[in-house]
Amino acid sequence: MKVLVINCGSSSLKYQLIDSQTEQVLAKGLCERIGIDGRLTHKPTGKDKVEKDLAMPDHTAAVGFVLDALTDPVCGVVASLKEIGAVGHRIVHGGEKFNKSVVITEDVIKDIESVSGLAPLHNPANLIGIRSCQKLMPGVPMVAVFDTAFHQTMPKQAYLYGIPHEFYEKYGIRRYGFHGTSHSYVSQVGAQLVGKPYNEAKIIVAHLGNGSSICAVKNGKSVDTSMGLTPLDGLPMGTRSGSLDPTIISYIAEKEHVSLEEVMTILNKKSGMAGMSGVGSDFRDLDAAASAGNTLADEALEVFSYNVAKFIGAYQVAVGGADAICFTAGVGENDVKVRARICKYLEGIGVKIDYDVNAVTRGTQTKISTDDSICAVWVVPTNEELAIARETVALV
Repeated sequence: MKVLVINCGSSSLKYQLIDSQTEQVLAKGLCERIGIDGRLTHKPTGKDKVEKDLAMPDHTAAVGFVLDALTDPVCGVVASLKEIGAVGHRIVHGGEKFNKSVVITEDVIKDIESVSGLAPLHNPANLIGIRSCQKLMPGVPMVAVFDTAFHQTMPKQAYLYGIPHEFYEKYGIRRYGFHGTSHSYVSQVGAQLVGKPYNEAKIIVAHLGNGSSICAVKNGKSVDTSMGLTPLDGLPMGTRSGSLDPTIISYIAEKEHVSLEEVMTILNKKSGMAGMSGVGSDFRDLDAAASAGNTLADEALEVFSYNVAKFIGAYQVAVGGADAICFTAGVGENDVKVRARICKYLEGIGVKIDYDVNAVTRGTQTKISTDDSICAVWVVPTNEELAIARETVALV
């Protein structure tokens, strides 16, 4: 079966077409600037990359261009849409309603809509992607794969906040966690790498990118994770503040004479690495600036690295002593300097890496720990699209 994986953002759409039998990517691409002007980048395997400026007033138009590209006589990879057996959609927030992937029905769509207030930047765009695909691919089965579902195994002591219990009962305010497909995929690979059955392995996954989260996986289940009610919680990220004293919100509003909405915009889009450094959110730019002597960039990277190490240390408690720590995602897989900074802090708890091996490891599955390390440390490339495709095939 050929499975189309769709990941819709507010103004973007990422996609991959995967052959489920061989698990090979047939084509992948990105639609950008949807609702503004529009640009398609299409990369068919074994053929030249195609880049086009196309008018994309909405996601339906973007999905149409994706389907056109996949079936194009020159750059396409299928003869017709009839070859696509299913579509897997990444949905950011499923609340407590979904603890696993599901075949999409009208009732499922209503339930996704009901928790959209918990992910206002993501769920509405995810739903637009579903509706667009339903319109252009009638009759093709579709599956919703939730970022939050993997974390529904967390115990109450991990997901409850120290607020009146009525707010949890009335509004569902609790820790949900995100990047679930990545944490699930990487932790399964991690278990294989240490030679343990998944239901007996203890793995800490550090998904580090522009959005970052740490997850403690014990016996095949998520038992704690750093993101919370929304993806704003946890680590300082590319533009997000991460965890902070809640009083800071009202304090900024009072001192800067701005609204609550404006403060939240600052915390979501103008904070984190970009806000601390003044350089930007791209870790490559931050590394370059720090190497050139930019003190604020260096401090931002140190704050990030320290907080990652702190969460990893805490999650040693959550899993009862990890078998492996797995670094993944854009920064975790490729930023050798940040990995080195993080692991330097972890030496205090017995984690030891070979810094020479670490320095040349980018985007490849590699063990970077030494034999006398308290646990194995691996770089494991994530593959969220493949995880979504597997879930989709299993259901349809």
